[in-house]
Amino acid sequence: MPELLALILALAAAGQQAPPAAPTQTPAPPASGQGTGIDWTTLPDLPYRQPPQMTAAMHTYVQGQVRARKCRERRLVDGRPAMRVEVAVLVHPEDGVRASIPRSIGCNVVEQYAAGLVTSFARNNLTARGSGAEQWYRATVTFVWKK
Repeated sequence: MPELLALILALAAAGQQAPPAAPTQTPAPPASGQGTGIDWTTLPDLPYRQPPQMTAAMHTYVQGQVRARKCRERRLVDGRPAMRVEVAVLVHPEDGVRASIPRSIGCNVVEQYAAGLVTSFARNNLTARGSGAEQWYRATVTFVWKK
């Protein structure tokens, strides 16, 4: 990447246009075999170095989305209102998170919020794994609040 930037800057200084960048393809997550959906059961857990720390504000934000009737709440085993979102995460061993795809729970706002949180939680917080190639993982974010 630094080489490409240096080339672009050199060409710009010379008054020339930079060559078009080569398209990159992001590998697709493993398919479930039932259409084009992700097979969530085959994805390993995202290898956090330190477990993410959820804040009260994160839970409160999702509670607000439910109260605004943008989403329907779910309930956990203990009976407290909650929402759980799974996120498929493509990790490059050198660059970190390349893509995050939330599993649909019927609430786009919370799905995208969870995907953003996972990306943030993963920044400089993943253990080295695998063969050095990009790999898909699964992360789960659970929002819980009082009635």
